[in-house]
Amino acid sequence: MFEYTKTVLNKVSFDTNLFCKEVQKALQRLLPYEIEELKLFIQNLITSNPDLKQCMVYLN
Repeated sequence: MFEYTKTVLNKVSFDTNLFCKEVQKALQRLLPYEIEELKLFIQNLITSNPDLKQCMVYLN
């Protein structure tokens, strides 16, 4: 499920609102250790698209 989530987030990273919605969905589906990995993955995405930083609110 984590790999699928990463794929979806990559595909929707062009739209901040859609990205945030997908992050919220992922938090409901993923296991706690996968959420930690997701945080790292999103931080890497933020380096290439700083607009996505607002979605980190959901991960805190």
